[in-house]
Amino acid sequence: MKRRDSIKTILLGSVATGLVLNGCTTKTPSVDELPEIKEVPLYGRTEEETLRDQELFESNFFNEHELATIAVLCDIILPKSDPYVSATDAGVKEFIDFIVKDIEKQQIPLRGGIMWLDSFSNKLYNKAFITCTDEEQFYICDQIAYPEKTKPELIQGEAFFTRMRNLTLTGYYTSKEGIKELGYKGNTPNIWDGVPEEILKKHGFKYEEAWLAKCVDQSNRSNIAKWDDEGNLIS
Repeated sequence: MKRRDSIKTILLGSVATGLVLNGCTTKTPSVDELPEIKEVPLYGRTEEETLRDQELFESNFFNEHELATIAVLCDIILPKSDPYVSATDAGVKEFIDFIVKDIEKQQIPLRGGIMWLDSFSNKLYNKAFITCTDEEQFYICDQIAYPEKTKPELIQGEAFFTRMRNLTLTGYYTSKEGIKELGYKGNTPNIWDGVPEEILKKHGFKYEEAWLAKCVDQSNRSNIAKWDDEGNLIS
C-alpha cells in the first residue's frame, strides 16, 4: 500500500483523530483592542473573530530559516505524488505558521524542535538541516520518525517530528486539495428530476406542465421560487 493510501485509511478510520488540534484557542481580544478590519479570508466568522484573525495574519512568529525548515519537513512527510500535490503546494506551511500564532502552546515545541533538528544535523553533517542533501535529510528523519523505535537520546527529536507529522496531515487533509484526495463530498447537492413518471402513473398522479417547466428544469435549479398572495407559483 502506498504511503498516501495508508494515511488516508488512518484518517478516514479515525475521523482524522479529532484533526489533531481540537479547534482553536478560546482567547479572543475585544474589538477595541484590535485595528480596523482589512482583508482576511472569507469564511464564517464574527466581527471579533475576524479582527483577531487579521491581527494573527499581520503578526510574525517564525523567522525565514524556521519557515524554510518547516516547508522541507512538510514535503518530506507528504511529498507530491501524481496526481496529488505536495503539502507545501496545499498551503500547509502557511497553515502551521498560522496555528502557532493562534495556539501559543505550539510555539515552544516547534521552535525548540527546529533548534534540536539543526543541532542534530550539525553533529552528523556539520550543517543546518535545510542545507543537507535529500539523502541526508531522509536519514535524519528516519532516526526520529518511528515511535518506540527511536534511540533514547533522540526522544526529543521523535516528539518534534510526531508533532510536525500531525500538523502536516491536519493542514493537508483540511485543505481543498486534501479533501478532494479523500473523496469527501459532504453536503453536496445532487440533481433531482422529480418523482419518476412510472411511479406517478402507478399512483394515479402526474405533474402539471407548468410545474415541470418551473421546478424540474435543471437550468433553473439555482432560481428561487416566487409565490403570489394566494399561494400560486409565479416563477
